[in-house]
Amino acid sequence: MATNGKVGDGHRNGQVSNRSQTYNSKTESWIKRNSENGQFMDVKSDNTPFKGVRKEKRNE
Repeated sequence: MATNGKVGDGHRNGQVSNRSQTYNSKTESWIKRNSENGQFMDVKSDNTPFKGVRKEKRNE
């Protein structure tokens, strides 16, 4: 389980459980996915990845 660190430190300690993210090259945005059922949860509005969420391996 991810926990928040000290106030103002700007990052989490550990990863958020049961979540992953992948980059969508068509929309050029990061998408957060639920690892348990594969459902897409959220799309990042800017082009930066989510903090504290693991990245999926890309098949190219």
